[in-house]
Amino acid sequence: QVQLVEYGGGLVQAGGSLRLSCAASGRALNTYTTYWFSQAPGEEREFVAAINWSDGTKYADSAKGRFTISRDNARNTVYLQMSSLNPEDTAVYFCAADRGPIVVVPGRYEYDYWGQGTQVTFSS
Repeated sequence: QVQLVEYGGGLVQAGGSLRLSCAASGRALNTYTTYWFSQAPGEEREFVAAINWSDGTKYADSAKGRFTISRDNARNTVYLQMSSLNPEDTAVYFCAADRGPIVVVPGRYEYDYWGQGTQVTFSS
């Protein structure tokens, strides 16, 4: 079993930055593919970024150039560094871990483990 806890969300202003953390317990996260998803109010969950066990990464088009996914094995944590934030980034951000390779299929959320999410809110 893997338990995932996200934190680091909060209020952000135009052009601001945040670093989200996905802390794992139970198993070493570097043996899993870890994903970040976002879910805006009234919307479906959307893929943001993923990192696999060999540090291969994949980003949604909306995240490329603005977000960076990385991992700290000593802390058993995966990060999502977000910059140039805008109102469209307001969402609950979830991390997920899966024993398979990076697989992103719109509407597919069947990954092994999910966290509870952390809220990112744009503040004007």
